[in-house]
Amino acid sequence: MSVFTQPARGELEDFLRDYPLGRLRDVQPIEGGTENSNFFVSLERGEFVLTLVERGGQGDLPFVVELLDVLHTAGLTVPYVLRDTSGEARRHLAGRPALLQPRLDGRHVETANPHHCLEVGRWLARMHLATRGPSIEHPSDRGLDWMLAQGGQQAERLPEGPRRLLEAVLDEIGVLRLRIGALPQSNLHADLFRDNVLFDGPHLSGVIDFYNACSGPMLYDLAIAVNDWCSQVDGGLDEARGQALLGAYAALRPFTPAEAELWPAMLRIACVRFWLSRLIAAQAFEGQGVLVKDPAEFHLYLSRRQRGELPLPFAL
Repeated sequence: MSVFTQPARGELEDFLRDYPLGRLRDVQPIEGGTENSNFFVSLERGEFVLTLVERGGQGDLPFVVELLDVLHTAGLTVPYVLRDTSGEARRHLAGRPALLQPRLDGRHVETANPHHCLEVGRWLARMHLATRGPSIEHPSDRGLDWMLAQGGQQAERLPEGPRRLLEAVLDEIGVLRLRIGALPQSNLHADLFRDNVLFDGPHLSGVIDFYNACSGPMLYDLAIAVNDWCSQVDGGLDEARGQALLGAYAALRPFTPAEAELWPAMLRIACVRFWLSRLIAAQAFEGQGVLVKDPAEFHLYLSRRQRGELPLPFAL
């Protein structure tokens, strides 16, 4: 279970009195998180999610709150942050920054089909269009510079084969970073995995967990999503799911020639980002009973991204 901080019930009740939502009925820890402590909170006037921010500090939260407000206003179903009776969105509980948000309907899908992927592609395009003009400036703390720095350190720990695979993409980042920076920009979810998307029947009912959100190239966000939603057990990309996701996205925001050219490299770079973060987490939390996703998954994906597969739809 990945709940790092567990507030006492009395402490939680005191915190919730500042919201006009009635008395606390029940609280349940959410076991699937890997970076923050999350709880389902049942109050007299509804169901909510409480997040205690564990990674980073309070400095990132104004951006998260503002971005969620922008997306909510644009009609995207996101867990915007509730204000207390004094109008405060960002508060503290048990020594941690705390956010209270409405609980969205729906559930995660374990196995994605082309329709799920179509819905994800459409949602991601809507997010990018809603935040591109201009985006809220907020560079990622796990961007290209972080990958180069951490990648060099992690490569030293790896066997020869994986090390060479990682070092090849780090070299590629060094060569392409200026061109990547010139790609179309917006705000990014930057973690649009299956466990951050909710479906109510066949319809996408909400997207959660914006704590890795940032500003950057839209193509990078798309590569992160494709690597998770469209990968097969052997690490290759499923053509039907990939075409559904990319086609739905391109129907709302057509790709540029520069994006089409850099797409294979971006898929590799997105693999490296999560391979590295999982390697680091596995080392940091070894033996502590904390949920850490398997780094080998993205090693496998990266090994399969060495050849061009699943090109972008026709770039205008």
